[in-house]
Amino acid sequence: MYTNTNPKSSSYLHFYSIMDSIKPSSSQLVFTVRRQNAELIAPAKPTPRETKFLSDIDDQEGLRFQIPVINFYRKDSDISTGGNHDPVKVIKKAIAETLDFYYPFAGRLREGNGRKLMVDCTGEGVMFVEADADVTLEQFGDELQPPFPCLEELLYDVPGSAEVLNSPLLLIQVTRLKCGGFIFAVRLNHTMSDAAGLVQFMTAVGEMARGASVPSTLPVWSRELLNSRDPPRVTCTHHEYDEVPDTKGTIIPLDDMVHKSFFFGPSQVSALRRFIPPHLRKSSTFELLTSVLWRCRTISLKPDPEEEVRVLCLVNARSKFNPPLPNGFYGNAFAFPVAVTTAAKLCKNPLGYALELVKKAKSDVTEEYMKSVADLMVMKGRPHFTVVRTYLVSDVTRAGFGEVDFGWGKAAYGGPAKGGVGAIPGVASFYIPFKNKNGENGIVVPVCLPAFAMEIFVRELNGMLKSEEDPLGKYTNYAIIKPAL
Repeated sequence: MYTNTNPKSSSYLHFYSIMDSIKPSSSQLVFTVRRQNAELIAPAKPTPRETKFLSDIDDQEGLRFQIPVINFYRKDSDISTGGNHDPVKVIKKAIAETLDFYYPFAGRLREGNGRKLMVDCTGEGVMFVEADADVTLEQFGDELQPPFPCLEELLYDVPGSAEVLNSPLLLIQVTRLKCGGFIFAVRLNHTMSDAAGLVQFMTAVGEMARGASVPSTLPVWSRELLNSRDPPRVTCTHHEYDEVPDTKGTIIPLDDMVHKSFFFGPSQVSALRRFIPPHLRKSSTFELLTSVLWRCRTISLKPDPEEEVRVLCLVNARSKFNPPLPNGFYGNAFAFPVAVTTAAKLCKNPLGYALELVKKAKSDVTEEYMKSVADLMVMKGRPHFTVVRTYLVSDVTRAGFGEVDFGWGKAAYGGPAKGGVGAIPGVASFYIPFKNKNGENGIVVPVCLPAFAMEIFVRELNGMLKSEEDPLGKYTNYAIIKPAL
């Protein structure tokens, strides 16, 4: 039996009511998960035995890790799986059939000269775990959002399966619940796909589970479209890959970490928009939230005032190409444009300062920018993006995880299993679509911080959300120090 209790968490629970976040009872949930032995699911039919190279965007160091996603499904009396009511049997069969088309996922990664990654299409299969839990979906609470109790039992780390090389590229666990619902959890080797690519694969599994013989979107490999040029030449500025020494130990410590989620619905976003200067009023919700969270997070971590701090905005580049990348492309097709300033300028200036930096960073991504990143990877040995005093945000509100239907309808929750994932834990947050218990549609953002910083972060964020006025111009007056664009 596993119980998820955090002795540090109780002092923060009252913040959840202000933030419309999860109920305390959910985080104290106790249940047992019984797993069968892990097995490999191979393609249903013979598939080509070949080697397929990843792109020079795919195999960068910052994507060489496993990323967890989790979908919760309710019992549905009107299931569309041909009379089979067992989600394990339905999904196992659908995975095998889908791998006929997505057969590289059934292979294993190898590394060649210059750290180049390639898929050895062996047909060995993806790893699958069947499980049962003595818990109902309702017991997880009114609002399903990270952090989820007992996550390591719902997506079990099968020993020896998590290596980037020579290991299964997908690990999938389907856990039946007492209520007739189930949980579909998947761990992806991120070098293979981004969020859009993973959703494309999951959608195909759902279609096959509901009786299709061919996915509605056929997979396209075409990774060469994101390879370096010959000869490679870096033509754009890429501060996201700067080599920044951690001279003062400012990478987030991994002990005593706290995971919390924050909900931003219409009222919260409106409250934050009051702090935007007039000429930036058309800023997107992503840009606004990124600026606010970056600022609050930096204040909470208390870096030295003159130290550089960064926010990396993950930007989908599929539409930046002319012609666009082909429909069905499921590789990584995004960039990490970065906004850089000092801690003092970020924290002491009004919000408009951070907002302009974020808007400028997002606008940097073009087809030329992506080609320049690919060239940099080849020339500099596929480096990791900078993590020292860095915050990374990824918007998956339009990715479509919650739309995936295996025959039981759309997910009650679908998306990243937790925040702070990555080669360097604690750096990343996701923006996840969410409907709260009042029926409000909004965005939930999991945040991972050391306990001391989380308390400050919540206080700063609540200060903005609850502020009736801003007499000192702390947030609204236009910055005296103009951003370095």
